[in-house]
Amino acid sequence: MTHRYGQTAPMPDSIRHFMRSGKDPARAFPCTHCGAGAHQPCRIPSRGVALAGVHEQRINTRAQTVACCPTCQVTPTVPCHANGRALEGGAVHRARHIEAKDEAA
Repeated sequence: MTHRYGQTAPMPDSIRHFMRSGKDPARAFPCTHCGAGAHQPCRIPSRGVALAGVHEQRINTRAQTVACCPTCQVTPTVPCHANGRALEGGAVHRARHIEAKDEAA
């Protein structure tokens, strides 16, 4: 639980990041592109400027972690593949992104 002014918040930390309004649920995961920590904004690596959105790699990490892929029939945490080879750069199928969005709702 989060402590504020000596009292605990009514919401457990395990569901707090799903309830943050206006924030992409992918922010609950660290960014593999810029190195931003969980719940921190993505940054432009060369300048350190915070971005309003999140990097595609972070979105892919979330989709791979929480959703099954209907296209290649893999379970969560298993990388998507095409013809027996993992997709380049940790990419995931578009259908897996849709499944991850449905899971967050």
